[in-house]
Amino acid sequence: MSTDASHMRADARQNRDRILEVAQRLFAERGLDVPMAAIARRAGVGIATLYRRFPTREALVTEAFAEQIGHCLSVLDDALADPDPWHGFCTAIETVCAMLSGDRGLSAAFIGAYPHAVDVTGAQERALREFAAVIERAKRAGELRADFAIEDVAMVIMANNGITSDSPETALAASRRLVAYLINSFRAGHADPSRPLPPPAPLQLRDAFDQAGT
Repeated sequence: MSTDASHMRADARQNRDRILEVAQRLFAERGLDVPMAAIARRAGVGIATLYRRFPTREALVTEAFAEQIGHCLSVLDDALADPDPWHGFCTAIETVCAMLSGDRGLSAAFIGAYPHAVDVTGAQERALREFAAVIERAKRAGELRADFAIEDVAMVIMANNGITSDSPETALAASRRLVAYLINSFRAGHADPSRPLPPPAPLQLRDAFDQAGT
């Protein structure tokens, strides 16, 4: 939540949060040019209320995307704070993939339209560091197979991004099943010494995030 939002009255904050939630969903479904009036109507607020909080489309789109980035980073923070390293690892992978499954091109469209509005590179670098720490914790706990690499997170995200469906619900269901299959294979006890994995592919986590929805 932004600093401005933290100082709002409860009703104003609820309006803001509802507008952003609806905006994220409609931007993903219909693109960044969805009418502001449609967002206000779906959020159950007047158009004047929307413009009072977000005076321009760019302000609304930027805040919606910043909220999405903040949520992703908070997922990793929670994973690092989880007393169960394996649970933290699994939850991070599951939640980030579910978020990207619902992105449907929003990230790519935003970066293309407003390339300098949000520090995307800084957020991706932080995500890379925190994912690496989440992986190391799970390995030290003896739960994550020793040959798992940070590049494998990028591979999982890219595979998840390949799921397409006209139905957001179907895409999310397929994403959850795919991620569950993969996480099951990441467990330390499932490594087969007689069939070692090939070396990690030189994939970059930032490329996986950039690819989301494209």
